[in-house]
Amino acid sequence: MNTESRKEIILLAGPTASGKSALALRWASEKDGEIVNADSMQVYAELRDLTARPSEEEERLVPHHLYGVLGGNDACSAETWREMALNVLGDIWARGGVPIVVGGTGLYFRALLQGLSPIPSVAPEIRQTVRQEVASEGAEAAHIRLKALDPDWAAKIAPTDRQRIARGLEVALSTGRPLSWWQRQPGQGGLEGREDLALEKHVLMPDREWLYARCDARFEKMVHEGRALEEVRSLMARGYSPDQPVMKSLGVSQLAAYLEGRLPLEEAIQQAQTATRQYAKRQMTWFRNQCRDWIHHQGPDFSPVK
Repeated sequence: MNTESRKEIILLAGPTASGKSALALRWASEKDGEIVNADSMQVYAELRDLTARPSEEEERLVPHHLYGVLGGNDACSAETWREMALNVLGDIWARGGVPIVVGGTGLYFRALLQGLSPIPSVAPEIRQTVRQEVASEGAEAAHIRLKALDPDWAAKIAPTDRQRIARGLEVALSTGRPLSWWQRQPGQGGLEGREDLALEKHVLMPDREWLYARCDARFEKMVHEGRALEEVRSLMARGYSPDQPVMKSLGVSQLAAYLEGRLPLEEAIQQAQTATRQYAKRQMTWFRNQCRDWIHHQGPDFSPVK
């Protein structure tokens, strides 16, 4: 296929606070690009500040997609995100643009590149029954039941994670095979290897101590400016329970504990900073192991946290 007729797409991955959004914005401005979010928390409308989503001003500079498109009750699996992303990519290519997919959720990139295992649809009546049972018996009891049907999947998830517990139960009961078995099957429909695409893959891998300091400074700043606390107050006022997706964003549980009088503010900040650094470390490990053939950058030209 003629190289000039191939559709361009750029992937930009990296840990939290590594400067991905700024670099993506620069590339989009240079290449007539449009930015597509690949961060599992930035899809939620209620989480602009805590997730360091691009500002409204930045979103006006170039088109941004899949930011703030879901409500806090909505689960966003890799499959859900991939379906939304493929629709957006098709629209961008139809306009002659270059999609720049940027984020820190490794599973989203893997789903986009390698496709997904062909898990059959769950029968609606089984899904409804399972969700009702998990709600009534509690997550931990349902997790014990899951161990008997799918010990591999049960071992990977927390005993309190109702969403993933229910997913494992409904797939096993509906298909007759464990979810972990389906996940081991070859993916289908990935972008990797498509002859009609010109695919670039970049990953930011900055110095760890620099990254940790940036994580700490960014979180402390957003708290002391009041933005993060106001966002958590809003989440609490909406009545979201701790196991709902939007409440699992970094810093939410710690700041909620402060607002409820269960933690001093500085301790809440320190705990959230620790959790953020741990998350960044896990991201770095994942990208180091899973993105060996990507172009690795120590980072773009960073500016200080403002």
